[in-house]
Amino acid sequence: MSAIATPPVPAPLAPVTPPPVNGPRPWRCTPAQFDKLTQAGFFLEKRYQLIRGEIIDLGEQGPRHFGMVAVIVEVIKAAFGPGFFVRNAGPISLSDSRPEPDAAVVPGSPRDYLTSHPPTALLAVEVSDTTLTYDLTTKAELYATAGIPEYWVIDLDGKQLHVFRDPAPLPAALDATTDGTHLTFTSGQTVTPLHATNAVNVGDMLP
Repeated sequence: MSAIATPPVPAPLAPVTPPPVNGPRPWRCTPAQFDKLTQAGFFLEKRYQLIRGEIIDLGEQGPRHFGMVAVIVEVIKAAFGPGFFVRNAGPISLSDSRPEPDAAVVPGSPRDYLTSHPPTALLAVEVSDTTLTYDLTTKAELYATAGIPEYWVIDLDGKQLHVFRDPAPLPAALDATTDGTHLTFTSGQTVTPLHATNAVNVGDMLP
């Protein structure tokens, strides 16, 4: 008696998880290519940044984020006073990245940066609503590696200010730099930026 072989029933395909809608999405690119795309007006509808050779889609900017950035820029200007330029969402020109912190403090005036973006900053600030984890990890390491002495993350939902300072290299095998100091402030407290003369009321930077 012969047996009839029954073909095995294939296992059902696992569902494909789509990429997050609101999270950062990468696209490989060189700084030169990114600069050309920017100059050509390619990035107009959304916020794109070049981070570690990847173009990151940071999504659309909501009214709360836009409004709070304007508020924070004014607060930081008052803290630093004359002799400093507080850039609003301007690029920083790094070797493999073109981050655009929501605010960045650089020496001098706007006229000092008419032909090129600054290669560093005294203070970089990110205002976070949908990008908090990314700002506290990837962006923090990026700015530390760039030697930026102070980095702030303003958590709009958690109503906190994260202050990163003292960037220092990790063991050579890790090929990375991190901040040695991470402080957290809330409304009712004050903090003085490293290169500023005036203190900032944290509550003035929170919604």
